[in-house]
Amino acid sequence: MKRPPLTLEQLRVAVAEGEIDTVVLALVDMQGRLQGKRFHAPFFLDQVVANGSEGCDYLLAVDVDMNTVDGYAMSSWERGYGDLAMKPDFGTLRRVPWQPGTALLLADLEWLGGAGPVTASPRQILRRQLDRLAAHGLTAYAGTELEFVLFRDSYEQAWQRGYRDLTPANQYNVDYSLLGTARVEPLLRRIRTEMAGAGLTPESAKGECNLGQHEIAFRYDEAVACADHHVIYKNGAKEIAAQEGMSITFMAKPNAREGNSCHIHFSLRDASGGSAMLGDGPAHLSVTGQRVLAGLLATMRELSLLFAPNINSYKRYQPGSFAPTALRWGTDNRTCALRVVGHGQGMRVENRVPGADVNPYLAIAALVAGAVHGIENELELAQECTGNAYDDASAERVPGTLRDALALWDSSTVARDAFGDDVVAHYANMARVELAAFDAAVTDWELTRGFERL
Repeated sequence: MKRPPLTLEQLRVAVAEGEIDTVVLALVDMQGRLQGKRFHAPFFLDQVVANGSEGCDYLLAVDVDMNTVDGYAMSSWERGYGDLAMKPDFGTLRRVPWQPGTALLLADLEWLGGAGPVTASPRQILRRQLDRLAAHGLTAYAGTELEFVLFRDSYEQAWQRGYRDLTPANQYNVDYSLLGTARVEPLLRRIRTEMAGAGLTPESAKGECNLGQHEIAFRYDEAVACADHHVIYKNGAKEIAAQEGMSITFMAKPNAREGNSCHIHFSLRDASGGSAMLGDGPAHLSVTGQRVLAGLLATMRELSLLFAPNINSYKRYQPGSFAPTALRWGTDNRTCALRVVGHGQGMRVENRVPGADVNPYLAIAALVAGAVHGIENELELAQECTGNAYDDASAERVPGTLRDALALWDSSTVARDAFGDDVVAHYANMARVELAAFDAAVTDWELTRGFERL
């Protein structure tokens, strides 16, 4: 039975009755990961509820390995690596069924001394874009579809093997296969039911094309709630897999086969709560809907850094795959970057560009920014693509590399107008750090190709 998220008073009762002894306070970092602290529950109630907590400002200024790196204005050795205030968002409080006796809630990051929110924090970036959208009387809803590859090796075993020669949970393509997915249904079922216990709304699970690849879908929600559920699910799925002696990867391209996508379904509602995208135009789009799609297409290249934030992200875009590179739109057309789906009040656009490595707050913020750009500039929608978008030589393409995406982001007037110079500089530096690390690395490909023969 699904439990709703906890109220603070329900938490107090659960702690008093011995049901909950640990409270996790988590922030979302640049990579879309949960970082934070585990509190003894009575201490959390006595101290953290009223006063919040603190975390080092380097949590928004490190690489994926948690190395301190240069180039961030908000955090450095020169600034002394001070603290940020972690302000609990009690609307996100929930039980964590896969960690007995535990509750979890997310924190918003603020500067110490009451100087306001940290503008580079992912939750704040999304909220700022939603405020811009609200000025037009609109509210954004989203749903993210995360794919992952499941291995029968533990995370420790995968590490020890250098992530080579791992055993996928399925030995063949199990896309929609009930027989194939039954092999791992105990794990999939546990993830679904325990996410429901954490207050999420699971819809379905299905097999995908890569060996051991699966997808668990959750119901759409208001934009911030959708992103919150995304990061809780992603972290929780890894924890559950680890408890079962298995491992899950959400890498965009974990091997030479099909990559892991994160299709984002996106829609807008007006002040009455009805669809702002439904109308009498092409594909049953309203004028607003047409401008939204036009804005998404017009800004996709410049904002690609927020849809594909890692070097590996761009290896997912392969010719003839379901990872689209052509910036076109179409009705129920999976060769297009933007696919219009649904009917009636359920009409929405599916952005098929992001991979499963995406930070959902940043990606949804980019969608909102693109929508606002289209609305405010009254952009006209290009003609619908009804065939194979890959064959359209005139179509603009998703940038081919992180280096290309960084150049577009860093020089984008749209990005600076929407997000501000500080955010553009912060996430440009994140990309530069990743590129520098990759450029300095000696890969297996280089060793195999050159150790003996060069």
